[in-house]
Amino acid sequence: MDATEALALEIGTRRACEALVVPRASLYRRRAGSKMKAAECGGKSPSPRALQPEEKQAVLDILHSERFVDKAPHEVYATLLDEGKYHCSIRTMYRILEDQKEVKERRNQLRHPVYEKPELLATGPNQV
Repeated sequence: MDATEALALEIGTRRACEALVVPRASLYRRRAGSKMKAAECGGKSPSPRALQPEEKQAVLDILHSERFVDKAPHEVYATLLDEGKYHCSIRTMYRILEDQKEVKERRNQLRHPVYEKPELLATGPNQV
């Protein structure tokens, strides 16, 4: 950025930034001396509607209960709604399970054996 500043004094900010392929916004931000650091600028704050850790643990306890241990979150959600209980959405249940590394591919994945490619050897005409 120092080179951009030095060149900007000679030929102007726009032309200096174009010559050195530096966005003008970056140059202006540095000149202003922003008090926020780069890590603080793009930080994503948690949603105020996000479940608290206690609520997440309660949902996890429900999903791990003997009654629902072998059921998908869709089935758990539907059963709880039939009983008049709502804890969170189906997607939130999947997110909680994903955080615990409990979501995986359930289908059997066929492992194909490694076959050696047959070698065809001809010792005369019309043999292959």
